[in-house]
Amino acid sequence: MHHTVVERELELRLVLSPERSIPVPARLSYRSDDPFALHIGFHINSEYPVHWTFARELLVEGVFRPCGHGDVRVWPTKVGGRSVILMALSSPDGDALLEAPAAQVSSWLERTLRVVPPGTEGEQLGLDEALAELLAPLPADDLWLRDPWPSDESKDGE
Repeated sequence: MHHTVVERELELRLVLSPERSIPVPARLSYRSDDPFALHIGFHINSEYPVHWTFARELLVEGVFRPCGHGDVRVWPTKVGGRSVILMALSSPDGDALLEAPAAQVSSWLERTLRVVPPGTEGEQLGLDEALAELLAPLPADDLWLRDPWPSDESKDGE
């Protein structure tokens, strides 16, 4: 089965205080073989990027209104007259508030929604086909379904 990947490199801002933020290169990634999730890799000053995975639906909703709770919260706002999407991420290693350009995030999300329209994510997983294959009777099943001990009851008045 063919799978599609939709990626976008962009620069986010790590908000350190209301007056100060630093640039953080990032890669947004969406794969049709993992249709409910999106992946973000942050290229910070470490040997390996930091990866976050969360529901695509959360970011889609967060473009329009505040949403999420717990580890990932997303909401739109304006900063210096620019439309941005804020993502608050929380983990045992710490918390981060990231600012993403709304137009770039929205354009990338639109591409993912064209690849896998909302409501069709489950079809991408092939669960129905896999379940049907798993539950399909095999020729040997017929042997197991037969009664190995014929009834002691006589037939037709014997």
